[in-house]
Amino acid sequence: MKYDRILIRYGELSTKGRNRNKFIDKLRKNIKMVLKNYSKIKIEATRERMFILLNGEDGVEIVERLKTVFGIQSFSPAVKIDKEIENIKDAALALFRKIYKEGNTFKITTKRADKSYFLNTEELNHTFGAHMLKNVPGLKVDVKNPDINLQLEVREEAVYLSCENIPGAGGLPVGSGGKAMLMLSGGIDSPVAGYLTMKRGLELEAVHFYSPPFTSERSKQKVIDLTERLANISGVVALNIVPFTEIQQLIQKQVPENYSMTTTRRLMLRITDEIRKRNDGLAIITGESLGQVASQTLESMYAINDVTNTPILRPLITMDKSEIIDISRKIDTFDISNRPYEDCCTVFVPSSPKTKPKREKVQHFESFIDFEPLIAKAVANTETVLITPQSAQEESIEDLF
Repeated sequence: MKYDRILIRYGELSTKGRNRNKFIDKLRKNIKMVLKNYSKIKIEATRERMFILLNGEDGVEIVERLKTVFGIQSFSPAVKIDKEIENIKDAALALFRKIYKEGNTFKITTKRADKSYFLNTEELNHTFGAHMLKNVPGLKVDVKNPDINLQLEVREEAVYLSCENIPGAGGLPVGSGGKAMLMLSGGIDSPVAGYLTMKRGLELEAVHFYSPPFTSERSKQKVIDLTERLANISGVVALNIVPFTEIQQLIQKQVPENYSMTTTRRLMLRITDEIRKRNDGLAIITGESLGQVASQTLESMYAINDVTNTPILRPLITMDKSEIIDISRKIDTFDISNRPYEDCCTVFVPSSPKTKPKREKVQHFESFIDFEPLIAKAVANTETVLITPQSAQEESIEDLF
């Protein structure tokens, strides 16, 4: 007996009431995108559950890809059986024997969604527990920490059997909450900010500022690789690469050094906002964490935010660096971010940046420079690349497919 499908549980989506079907439909499309290389699968969705029918595809690979899809609370490789009790017993025993090793303990977990079924939950647990004990010599029960948890879900149309309950990524389906622009540097923080906003249902479009010859092709590739990691989660991410050399050089010449970082951030925000308007975004996402560097004090944020009324989302605002690093390791961006190729935010850092810049002062310094033509030129010359997922990493699970 082998698994022939994967049962997906919605979690937070189940609380969406009248809008639930819209969220479920978005999740279905996202799963289809992530699994687009598996042509034989079929996805069936109801208000309560979603099923991926494997039809002979590699279930191990599919399980690994599903772990990153937002909107899934948990999922279980499963077998669908008709509701005849003897057929369920035979299938459950065959599945159990497939993974049982001598000395393993077990328990039965039953969910009886079909309340009309002739056996109640307690009777089902007893019936199948006794059947396993009778047919597997030496088997013992452990209800607190079993080696094998045989799960039965009795629904109106059939019974589903599984021995695994795999945690999903949680959150909401990517794209169910609108689009936002991620200001993506080559550092550790911004990819994590993108990941966390995707978890709340936002579709990302990335904006990266590139300043050749001060930044190299390797630094550009670094950002492409980071975007690819995010695309592994969302299915596809548009990366906008903005030529920023001319503007940065002008800032260095015309703005006092201790205010140059503030003006640089303000110009980045203005350009990102123009790209947002062009591409129908609703917000801008940054990787800022309060007090982490000079440009991330509350005073700096106040002076920088002055250039736009667009919502600025800062999912890392209260996080410690160690917390951010932990997430970056989890999503496989940490090693990429640590590559020793500088981005434009680091090559022009002033020796003594202002930590409490005054909005009126930075406005005064900028009033002597006509940035509008340069902003328009940078937006017009922005290169947009659609980044698609790389092949999922294969990791072995129990060989039940």
